[in-house]
Amino acid sequence: MKEGPDIARIASLVGDPARANMLTALMDGGALTASELALEAGVSLPTASSHLAKLMDGKLLTVASQGRHRYYALAGTEVAAMIEAISGVAAHSGPQRARPGPRDKSMREARICYDHLAGDHAVAMFDRFVAEEIIVQNDDAVRLGPAGASFFAAIGIDTPGLGASRRPMCRACLDWSVRRSHLAGSLGSAILDKIIAEKWARRPAGSRVVEFTPPGRRAFEKTFLA
Repeated sequence: MKEGPDIARIASLVGDPARANMLTALMDGGALTASELALEAGVSLPTASSHLAKLMDGKLLTVASQGRHRYYALAGTEVAAMIEAISGVAAHSGPQRARPGPRDKSMREARICYDHLAGDHAVAMFDRFVAEEIIVQNDDAVRLGPAGASFFAAIGIDTPGLGASRRPMCRACLDWSVRRSHLAGSLGSAILDKIIAEKWARRPAGSRVVEFTPPGRRAFEKTFLA
């Protein structure tokens, strides 16, 4: 094999349907037990345990113990970004399916992508930020723009504090349903935290959908899209 990262190994881990379902189930940033992931994958618990061992060995998952239970989660934002990007390719080049139902429509509009907002609303927000130089994008590189610090300070998001973190503040994440970028990084996470803290939207249990209330949608649009 040529020198460089072992793409084939990672692709084989993600390419198994059961393991792909497990990884997708963890895209809300939460953690699930082996039994819960077995249900998501549609396999028996022993089979799920075998899959989880492979994903752990490939460093795609982390595990934490709490009492008698072990909780599995994605290993980080890079893994989540990979799953989101692969989902976009699959949606674009995969077999055509019947017209999506209301649940799919909700997923397209607003959903969790690990720890930040994705979907139509998130892409529109990213576009507005770029247009007004709240963020600046050069190819795949994204940084806070000239208007960024004052904009976020006015809505209570501490960008100097975010900048002190080792985590990148701004990162473009390819949105699978729109196939354009939304905002990830610590700033994307802080924006989602604000949306939830302000009760503009809620997260239904067991779903990645972000459901905006009518007043919350108006507040979001006034703050981030106007």
